[in-house]
Amino acid sequence: MKLLRLATIVLVVLAATHFARSQAVAVTGPQPVSFSAAGETVHGVLYRPKAASRYPAIVVIHEWWGLNDWVKQQAEMFASHGYVTLAVDLYRGQVATDQEMAHELMRALPQDRGVAYLRGADRYLKSLSYVRKDRIGAVGWCMGGSFALQFAIAEPTLRAVAINYGAPDFDPAALKKIHAAILGNYGAQDRGITPADIQRFAAEMKKLGHPIDVKEYPDAGHAFQNPNNKGGYRAADTQDADQRMFAFFAKYLKR
Repeated sequence: MKLLRLATIVLVVLAATHFARSQAVAVTGPQPVSFSAAGETVHGVLYRPKAASRYPAIVVIHEWWGLNDWVKQQAEMFASHGYVTLAVDLYRGQVATDQEMAHELMRALPQDRGVAYLRGADRYLKSLSYVRKDRIGAVGWCMGGSFALQFAIAEPTLRAVAINYGAPDFDPAALKKIHAAILGNYGAQDRGITPADIQRFAAEMKKLGHPIDVKEYPDAGHAFQNPNNKGGYRAADTQDADQRMFAFFAKYLKR
């Protein structure tokens, strides 16, 4: 039984990898950029497809570690699927090297300031001639997933937001402000965000008539998509979550 399960996982990963490669386009970047928000200069890294055209865009929001190489790889991955992507630095140049530092950096970031930075990124993307201004979305992981939801609450022009194991919000008055479609990928073994939390969040959104699609991965915990999460990374679940995001953004941003 274990061998059969392992073989199935390998086939899923290989198939997903082949699909991803078949869809990929050439990308330029990383390009350091800066923009104004909350009375400050905010920095980020931009990726874009090489071919001259106008593209939908995605704001990429990092985990509690900061704007590290893994987040930049995610931004490049989405760009290779036909999006202009902007990975925003919420930590003003700092990147955590251990959990204690990550916790300190996250605690030092007020929610209103982080959301203001993300709205500044949205305005910056809208200023670019090669971005489709009415087709902008966001994606985040962990802390970034939580900020992605708050970004959707604060910015009514967002079209699609993907939340990967980010904390939900249950306030109907806040959720009512969302105009974006929402996708959620969560680990059922996450000790901080429980299946009950996710189902409550989805139910609140459905009550308001908002498009939402959440999936829980039974054997996965928090941060299951990051290969640096030793012992917690789930390759097959990650591939599935990626494919869900590719299809989600194609539906809401490319049409």
